[in-house]
Amino acid sequence: MHTAQSQASVSAPQQAAVQWTEMALPISVGSAHLVLRQCQPRAAAPLAQVVVAGAMGVQQSYYQAFARWLAEQGYGVTTFDYRGHGLSLQVPLRDARADLLDWAKDCELVAAQLKQQFPEQSLIWIGHSVGSQLPGLASIPLPINGLLSVGSGSGYWRDNAAPTKRMVRLFWWGVAPLVTALYGAFPGRKLGIVGDLPAGVIWQWRRWCLNPLYAMGVEGRWAAEAYAAAHYPLHALYFEDDEMMSLASVQALVDWYKSAPSTLERVDPGLAPAGRIGHLGYFKEEMRELLWQPLLPLLQSWREGDRGPGKPLFGPHESPV
Repeated sequence: MHTAQSQASVSAPQQAAVQWTEMALPISVGSAHLVLRQCQPRAAAPLAQVVVAGAMGVQQSYYQAFARWLAEQGYGVTTFDYRGHGLSLQVPLRDARADLLDWAKDCELVAAQLKQQFPEQSLIWIGHSVGSQLPGLASIPLPINGLLSVGSGSGYWRDNAAPTKRMVRLFWWGVAPLVTALYGAFPGRKLGIVGDLPAGVIWQWRRWCLNPLYAMGVEGRWAAEAYAAAHYPLHALYFEDDEMMSLASVQALVDWYKSAPSTLERVDPGLAPAGRIGHLGYFKEEMRELLWQPLLPLLQSWREGDRGPGKPLFGPHESPV
């Protein structure tokens, strides 16, 4: 299970190249809203718009350095927190009413907002972990030019990578249900596990993770049909030292998006400065030269309308499917 902290602050000259704004995006439940942070380049019109959708329990502040770097390359970037989480939590955690299907609706709302704001610009989705699972559960396919899946796959517990599998039984049959029942939510920050989650999210996630077919095994046929309706290109990155996602987990996600032109690329952790990437490491600022820079040709091809499987970003281990 993972934990994350905010990225470090930056100097004034770096900040001057981009402009940050924050907005509240209403959702249909009462006065609740999602908090979006947008980073746009100052020097010229954006090349395209990019949404960065976070991992389970990881707040949008964690992706600030990556968003700023993309904006410095000419892209407009939006980060957000799902309802009941991070800046989008407007009530005590135990009072938050949200589940993972609500979070899928949040993805739809964010994509629709970006298309309304920037109707003439391409929209690209970068999803970290659950941030790549949720788009496929949208009621209609998201209006995006491509999906970069970073460290994402099925959460089915038997397919977890070895470090997680060694502790996951205790988590799903002990810690998670006991603590959630006592607290009325999952206080992951206090426990140093995952992050704070509304009760509806952790209970639904548990059901998914205990089912061999993950969300589709729990939610039924409509979920499989929703994934199959997505035709945008998918490029999935599997990090060989990911402590949560195994290669089988990532392959399962690629298989869900069966109508998408897809590439599954294995990434050697030796490419990272310290020889370590893991589940959370891709978005750390020290990765900018070796892991972020190679992303730019893929983003360019997507914003220019390329709908085919992506070329490898890092080396010979890709597997177009």
